[in-house]
Amino acid sequence: MEHAMLIRHDESTQELEQRQLKTLQKLRMDLIRLQHQTELENQIEYNNRRERELHRKHVLELRQQPKNLKVLELQIKKQFQDTCKVQTKQYKALRHHQMEVTPKAEHKTVLKALKDEQTRKLAILAEQYEQSINEMMASQALRLDEAQEAECQALRQQLQQEMELLNAYQSKIKMQTEAQHEREQQKLEQKVSLRRAHLEQKIEEELGSLQKERTDRIKHLLDRQEREIDSFDMESMRQGFGNLGTLDFPKDDYR
Repeated sequence: MEHAMLIRHDESTQELEQRQLKTLQKLRMDLIRLQHQTELENQIEYNNRRERELHRKHVLELRQQPKNLKVLELQIKKQFQDTCKVQTKQYKALRHHQMEVTPKAEHKTVLKALKDEQTRKLAILAEQYEQSINEMMASQALRLDEAQEAECQALRQQLQQEMELLNAYQSKIKMQTEAQHEREQQKLEQKVSLRRAHLEQKIEEELGSLQKERTDRIKHLLDRQEREIDSFDMESMRQGFGNLGTLDFPKDDYR
């Protein structure tokens, strides 16, 4: 009964330890899953916030672009005006020189030719500056589009790398935890196996000791009974009853 109680206690202890370990490991995995889910949600929210901030920046740049283009356009027009002033000054100097070297009768013809040449050059110059303005506006718009697209691409790559790093880190933590759980399970199984082996050894030793004690007690009892019978026979012979051991009694009953 004592051994049966010890075995039941060992089995109950084993079941309790297994339940405690499973509860602990489940709680640990639940906490890790919750932590990883929170980290993932935070990363997604961070990614969305970065994308929104970049979108707002691009919208402001698009809104600011006409003002910037206007400033550049005014700068080009000022250059055009300065160039026109220089050419006008050169035209006046050339006209003055031509008036001095040209006969008075030809002044009207020369002045008209100079005026027409000046008008033609100014028209060509105005066309060139207008083309420069159009090219500048188209170039600035293209540069802004390319710059914004490059920023979007760089941000997407950065956020993707950060997400991949987070996934890799979480996978590493999960694998380490699973490996820890496996080690804990093996350690518990070794502990249970060693404790059961010690218990079985104890039971075997106690049964051996009990069997030896039982054998010794039976041997001692038989030896004592034999001595008592010998003593009884000797006493019977001394009193003249003869050897009662030779009487026809059943041996078992006699014993």
